[in-house]
Amino acid sequence: MVALVFGLFACSTETKKKEPNKEAVKQEATQTETKQEQQAAQPEEPASVEIPEQTATAETPEKKDDNNEIEIILSTDYGEILLKLYNKTPGHRDNIVKLINEGWYKNSPFHRVINNFMIQGGHNADGRVDPGYTIPAEFVHEYIHKKGALAAARMGDQVNPAKESSGCQFYIVQGKKSNDAELDMIEKRGGFKYTPEQREIYKTIGGTPFLDYSYTVYGEVVAGIEVVDKIASVQTKPGDVPVKAVTMKISVVK
Repeated sequence: MVALVFGLFACSTETKKKEPNKEAVKQEATQTETKQEQQAAQPEEPASVEIPEQTATAETPEKKDDNNEIEIILSTDYGEILLKLYNKTPGHRDNIVKLINEGWYKNSPFHRVINNFMIQGGHNADGRVDPGYTIPAEFVHEYIHKKGALAAARMGDQVNPAKESSGCQFYIVQGKKSNDAELDMIEKRGGFKYTPEQREIYKTIGGTPFLDYSYTVYGEVVAGIEVVDKIASVQTKPGDVPVKAVTMKISVVK
């Protein structure tokens, strides 16, 4: 929110100097806010890890039948979060299960926490921020950034125009409620339409709709949303890093 206020303030200051028309100022402020919002869930660019151009194919784990979804349990000192992985995003589903089975997320930290927005994690406990590959985007219209959505973080559009996902970093949405006017504007910017059911979700449950169809949503919280709220409210230092480390362990429900 501070960043958004700063962006609007900058536009207001420029108005006094150049005296453009009011409509131009309004448009510039909206564009500034949009760019800052859409960059919000991007992972920090690794300082020492190179992301190759090619993507890796994750090994496919043992599947449940088509009518069921694989579930995972994320354990923290604040409690457990049960999530289900969507079958219509198989690349992301199979990849996170592969990393879980390899122990990637054992004692992994939530390194970025923003209240009323999301909690982000995925670094390996040994300090690696990426396994060295990306996952092709899997946008499915029915999967939106409602509260409790599990989604993949990624690098920004300038260096990642295909919107490919980080090989390991993810975030769980907390967000906030939206109104029809806000959803109308997001639809206009994105060139898509929400269903009446999706609109009702954003108006009653909340989420981060400005990220829809720019970041892959591949699962959701089934139980333990209160744990997400607890983690989102921890004290943070510059960079949105928790003052007291919040670590996790993830296991696949057998």
